Amino acid sequence: MNGETTDVSGPALSDSSYPLCNESLNNSSDPVYNFTLNSLLCNKTYEPIVFVANFSANNELQKVVSIVVPILFGIIFIVGLFGNALVVMVVASNQQMRNTTNLLIINLAIADLLFIIFCVPFTAADYVLSYWPFGELWCQMVQYLVIVTAYASVYTLVLMSFDRFLAVVYPVASISIRTEHNTLCAIGVTWIIILVSCLPALFAHGVDTYR
Repeated sequence: MNGETTDVSGPALSDSSYPLCNESLNNSSDPVYNFTLNSLLCNKTYEPIVFVANFSANNELQKVVSIVVPILFGIIFIVGLFGNALVVMVVASNQQMRNTTNLLIINLAIADLLFIIFCVPFTAADYVLSYWPFGELWCQMVQYLVIVTAYASVYTLVLMSFDRFLAVVYPVASISIRTEHNTLCAIGVTWIIILVSCLPALFAHGVDTYR
């Protein structure tokens, strides 16, 4: 108290200062127990505790994802199914609406319907279940259809953009090009190219069993 300082920290303790920090610590048959207890007593690292905390957090996150994702996918399935089906039925049933733009819209709706029907339910099931119960063939088909329908949607939008370009820039000269027959041919060729070019993806996927 009279200006003097007292060192209360004591001498630095080495590993030998701890009676349990030695080979006798490893009597347990559990190597994780030995490593964790040794690390705590020797004040060397706390990584095992961090690992356990992260593992618990990941489990909680997986539980939340397994509940929230299927609900969201269910909403997408219902809205997308009825919305795209309605577009197809309205345009297909009305002869006056069968122009080049609406044909491309129908094709886009069909691609979205295929994705919703064949991909969304099984992707949601993959989040809920810890294994794939539908077999290896359907695993390959689902992944193949995901890629095919995605490309079909993208290139249908490309065709729609090209159709709008012709209609705006060359409104008169493009009348003979922007016909129902040419549009159907363009859609058919696009689907054939996509189906063939995506075949390698069919063989690149499969079911792996972890033991």
